[in-house]
Amino acid sequence: MAGSTHRYAARCSWSGSTAVGYDAYDRTHQAEAPPAAAGLTLASDPAFRGDPSLLNPEQLVVLAASSCQLLSFLAVAARARIDVVGYEDEAEGVMPEDDKPVRITAITLRPRITVKGDVAEGRLRHLCEVAHRECFIANSLKTDVVVEPSFTFA
Repeated sequence: MAGSTHRYAARCSWSGSTAVGYDAYDRTHQAEAPPAAAGLTLASDPAFRGDPSLLNPEQLVVLAASSCQLLSFLAVAARARIDVVGYEDEAEGVMPEDDKPVRITAITLRPRITVKGDVAEGRLRHLCEVAHRECFIANSLKTDVVVEPSFTFA
């Protein structure tokens, strides 16, 4: 992987008409990320007149941070020969409208990690920190990403 440059393609498409004005045009659009076969139907946040039953870009940013932390933690735990048997995260992004420019200012990840075997909680916390340092998405964001893990032992 050293020296490699990874490239990620994405496509978004929309059709409709904005002639009806800001309040009335449809925000629903399609997104793809080849070579993945699955696509997504997205909209804007309901606060910006989007469909609340569809994912929006802000949610995708929070999901990306959560997913990357999960994958990074599983990788460091596997390398450390720790048996992780469950990982659930309740992530939250915050985007205050009165702090210009409007942006996601913080993402908090709250993974609940279940581990099998005798492992010190301090070691698990350390591995969470290592995973956070190795998380490609967290490293790509200007936004603060905070990890608040909790552990259960199976």
